[in-house]
Amino acid sequence: MSVGTSRGILGIGAHLPYRRLDRAAIRPVAGAGGGRGRRTVASYDEDTTTMGVEAARLARRDAPRVRPATLWFSTVAPAYLDKANATTVHAALTLDPGCPAFDVNGSVRSALGALRAGLTGAAPALVVTADLRTGRPGSADEAAGGDAGAAALVGDASAGPLLAELVGWGSATEEFLDRWRTPGDAHSTHWEERFGEGRYAELGARAWADALADAGVGADEVDVVLVAAAHARAGTTLVSRLGVADRVPGAGSTAGRLAAEVGETGAAQPLLLLAAALDDLSGTDTAARADDDGAIDDADGPGKVVALVALADGADVVLFRTTGALAGRRPARPVAAQLDAGGAVAYGTYLAWRGYLPVEPPRRPLPARPSAPAADRSRAWKFGFVASESAEGAVHLPPAPGDDRPRPMADAVGTVATSTVDRLAYSPSPPVVFAVVDFDGGGRLPVELTDVEATGVGIGDRVEMTFRRLFTAEGVHNYFWKARPLRAGEER
Repeated sequence: MSVGTSRGILGIGAHLPYRRLDRAAIRPVAGAGGGRGRRTVASYDEDTTTMGVEAARLARRDAPRVRPATLWFSTVAPAYLDKANATTVHAALTLDPGCPAFDVNGSVRSALGALRAGLTGAAPALVVTADLRTGRPGSADEAAGGDAGAAALVGDASAGPLLAELVGWGSATEEFLDRWRTPGDAHSTHWEERFGEGRYAELGARAWADALADAGVGADEVDVVLVAAAHARAGTTLVSRLGVADRVPGAGSTAGRLAAEVGETGAAQPLLLLAAALDDLSGTDTAARADDDGAIDDADGPGKVVALVALADGADVVLFRTTGALAGRRPARPVAAQLDAGGAVAYGTYLAWRGYLPVEPPRRPLPARPSAPAADRSRAWKFGFVASESAEGAVHLPPAPGDDRPRPMADAVGTVATSTVDRLAYSPSPPVVFAVVDFDGGGRLPVELTDVEATGVGIGDRVEMTFRRLFTAEGVHNYFWKARPLRAGEER
C-alpha cells in the first residue's frame, strides 16, 4: 500500500468502560474459567455505539480543528442491523451533514478495513471501532475478552500535524475456518488452536515482509511491535518466528497492561493498542518509562517505527513512524489513567447485563418505544446535547424556543448542586441516581448519573457528560446523555 502524500494519525483516543470484572470471581460461580487479573465490562447503559462515541470524542481532542470528511464505524457487535450505527455516532459528534457515515461490520478484520479506507482517502477521516466481547459462562473467551472503544482521526499533513506517519502496509488473505459466529448467536466458536496457530504464523510472516518492503525499512529498524490477535498462541508464535519478541511492549508499558487489565477487545484491539503505545511514546506523565520492566522507552518518541500486527481472517501489518508532534501531545484521557481507574462489578451482575442470567425485571411499567418523529425533531439536543443561548447570554437545557443561537454542551463540565437516589423509577439496573448539575459557563439540568455507586455522590462533585443508552423498547435504543464523575487526574 503506497500513499502519494504524507498521511497518518492526526488524533487517537480510547474508551475503557469504568466497570471491571475480577477474573477470579468466575470459577466459584461457573465452575470453570476465570484466571488472574481483570477485564473491562461495558455497563448496562453502554453498547458498541456509545463506546465508539466516547473514543471518537477523545480522538478529536487531539486535533479539534480538523473536521472529518468521512466516518467509518467498525464493530462485531452492532447495536442495530438493517440500520446504520455510524449515523448515531455521527449525530452524537455533531458532524456536518455532508460527512457520510458508514458501517463496516461483521468481523474483527473489518476494523483494519475501516482504517485502510480512512488512510487511503483524499480527506481527513474518522475511524471508530468498538466491541463487546463475551462467551459462555466459564469459557476462555469470557475471561480473556474485554469491552472497549478506540478511534483515530486520520488524514494528511495538510490537515494538521501528524502524530504518526503511515510508511507501509502489508496484507495476506486466505480463506480458513478459525473463529465464527452465526447471526443470532451470543458467543463465538473456534477451531482447535494448533490449526489457526500455523495458518496465522504463515500469513503474518508474509504480511510482515510485504509491509517492510512497502516501507523500505529493515526488520531491525522496527522499534515497537503491537500484536492484536484473539488467537493468543498465534500472536506469540508469530513474534517468535519473526525474532521481534523483545520489541513487544512488556508488562511495564501501557500497551503491555491491556491483556491483564482489559482483555482482548476484538475490533477495538488494533487501535486500542496503538493508542496505548502512542501515549507512552508521547511521554505522558502516566506512561511507564523504565526499560527494565518492559516499558516502551519514550526518551526518543519521534522517529520510532511502530508495527501494528493484526491477525484476524488473515494478517495485516501497518507501519507508522512517529513525528515530532507526538512529543508535545497531552492526550485528553490517557489509556494508563483509565487503567488505573475503574470500579468492580459482581460476576452475577455481569451475567445479568449480558443476558446469561435472567433476573426479576423492575416492577414498573415498561418504557414506551421512542418516537422516530420526536427524536428527529430534537436530534441536535437528543444526540448532540446541543442547548440554546438567548441574546442575554442565558443557557437553556433543553433548548428554549426563540433563543438566538445553539450552545454545544457535550464537552461542558459541571458541579452537582443536589442529588437523589430513586428506587422507584424504571431502570434496567436500578436504582437510578439523579443529580441537578450546574454547568460551568451557565446552564442547569437534572440528569441521570452513571458509573457511580448509589451512595457515592456528593454536593460539589464535578461531572462531565457521556453518551449512553437509556433503555431499549421494542428493539429501539433510546440514546441520550448522562453525567459521570470526574475522578482524580481527570479534571479539565
